[in-house]
Amino acid sequence: MNPSEAVAHLTKGCVDVVTPDALKAKLALGRPLTVKVGFDPTAPDLHLGHTVLMRKMRHFQDLGHRVVFVIGDFTGMIGDPTGRSKIRPPLSWDEIERNAETYKKQAFKILDAGKTETRFNREWLGALGSEGFVRLAATYNVARMLERRDFRQRYEAGQPISIHEFLYPLAQAYDSVALKADVELGGTDQLFNLNVGRDIMPTYGLEPQVVMTTPLLEGTDGVQKMSKSIGNYVGVTEPPEVIFAKLLGISDELMWRYYALLTDLSPAQIEAENAKGQPMASKLALARRIVADFHGVKAGEEAEAEWRRVHQGGQTPTEMRQKTLPSQAFRAHELLVAIGEAPSKSEAVRLIRARAVKINGALVESPTQELRVTRGDKLVVSIGTKRFVEVEGDAG
Repeated sequence: MNPSEAVAHLTKGCVDVVTPDALKAKLALGRPLTVKVGFDPTAPDLHLGHTVLMRKMRHFQDLGHRVVFVIGDFTGMIGDPTGRSKIRPPLSWDEIERNAETYKKQAFKILDAGKTETRFNREWLGALGSEGFVRLAATYNVARMLERRDFRQRYEAGQPISIHEFLYPLAQAYDSVALKADVELGGTDQLFNLNVGRDIMPTYGLEPQVVMTTPLLEGTDGVQKMSKSIGNYVGVTEPPEVIFAKLLGISDELMWRYYALLTDLSPAQIEAENAKGQPMASKLALARRIVADFHGVKAGEEAEAEWRRVHQGGQTPTEMRQKTLPSQAFRAHELLVAIGEAPSKSEAVRLIRARAVKINGALVESPTQELRVTRGDKLVVSIGTKRFVEVEGDAG
């Protein structure tokens, strides 16, 4: 690609590019660019929301650029204050190291492992020393820090801001200095931090990096950002049939956003798919494609066959969660709580009254319906179309 074509390809789907002209000028140099992306290993599992950014990293790799996957083992001790209304607890070294190993394995489902340079920022931030940190702190001022929305909101609300939280964007910025980054990628919520890198690089005699942000992906509910804590996520290591079923449950409108952010199809190809006017066929194709990304093409085909068997054929899943209970009689709402499919009896009653619960394919009409769990006689409990549990009584 010539520089103009490369800019168009690399900025596809981005929200912020600071600046397109600078990116074009760097690409025109004819050398591989150093593209830096940082991840704080705050949790061990990646979901599709994380892969939006990783796909952009892969685009740079495919054009021959140097992609550096920075694991924030040092910055993880500070805790990223982005979007936080209170101080974030720091991680321990053990937590950081365990999560980092899991991150790497999952990230290479998208990234080319042979073309990815993995670095831990403890390497340079740990070596900076107290004098180096004082010099780093001198490159920025408090007024600029308070331009950051979450800091400003906390300050105006009289909520505490720890001094060490100001060090986070500075430490992240110094990663760019240490790596002599040409480009830094991040989500839209990281725009302030990324621009701090641009701001301080000239102080160290370096040309400012280009900043590029990718959208934050909505979860399967189509409303809130994808998050494991909310429960609206699709994990990259979940079984193929689980990924497939979750994706078939999203709205038609959200499906096209997923096409744009989670596939490498061009806008013209996505528009052509949309023009077919067959939302279910398009959703099946999307689910197959995403499952194939993480588990292979065959797994995508098998997941579709399983989904059709269960959801169109009315059969039970081949694999279900297993639960053993005491061999005794349960009322229906008690059974849902006992197998962990309802947090309380009142929620179990609500599910049953909403006609969402079946036992061995038969609708449960009453919360007080009596069901007997016995050894050797399995009950299949289904809640809606996605949750199935096989229940058997114990020897007692």
